[in-house]
Amino acid sequence: MFEPDPDRPPYEMEPAPQPPNLPGAVVVRPTVDELVDAVAADLFAQAKACVRAFGDFHLALSGGSTPEPLYKRLMYDPAYRELPWKRTHLWIVDERRVPEDDERSNFRMIRELIVEHSDIPPSQVHPTHAHEPDADIRYERELRETLAEREKGHDRLDFVLLGMGDDAHTASLFPRSRALREDERFYVANDGANVTPPDRVTMTFPLLNTARTLAVLVTGQKKRGTIARVARREGGVQDLPVLGLKPLAGELRWYLDEDACPRG
Repeated sequence: MFEPDPDRPPYEMEPAPQPPNLPGAVVVRPTVDELVDAVAADLFAQAKACVRAFGDFHLALSGGSTPEPLYKRLMYDPAYRELPWKRTHLWIVDERRVPEDDERSNFRMIRELIVEHSDIPPSQVHPTHAHEPDADIRYERELRETLAEREKGHDRLDFVLLGMGDDAHTASLFPRSRALREDERFYVANDGANVTPPDRVTMTFPLLNTARTLAVLVTGQKKRGTIARVARREGGVQDLPVLGLKPLAGELRWYLDEDACPRG
């Protein structure tokens, strides 16, 4: 019969991390897979609710590797088969100033994972054409004109999916970059020494903060230190741009896996 060694401390599992003190609501799941389920379920519910209320759904997506599992899940999981793509307008949060067939293009990834596998009408897919000289001006005009078809007061984005870089940038709003100072325009070209090349076209806080839901998806141990800095408010928006997310009449919601949560 096994008898425990009285001189050996009992085995203790590491306790699950507590949600960090971030501005807004915080959703934590043990794994990326479970976290993707949480984001997908909330996006699906928002889409259905907006179509019932307004007749359409305005969704803005980010590029990068972090949201790829989510985009794939929306396509293959039967639970999201009824996502109303035919009533959805798809916008791009930010884009590198490269052609749309360039492997660095955010739209290329979103097109290959979502647009080509859904029944979203081509006229409701809105690439930025960021490689063109006046892309930011034309894209803002297109967004404003499309949203103006809605009743006044509801003319805003319904769900914006964002990420966060190691330097706390979100969209292409990099620390100390000039786009952080924009207080009127919805889209701007962002360039200069503080922008990771290539140059970008990006949403600004005046647009982001009018959204119905801002969803920030962050995964992996690599982001843990940055999440800790944001939770402790170690600096202002110029140093930690993600702190500029302050919805005026919507909700800011963080989605973290346990690896991204600070310990202690």
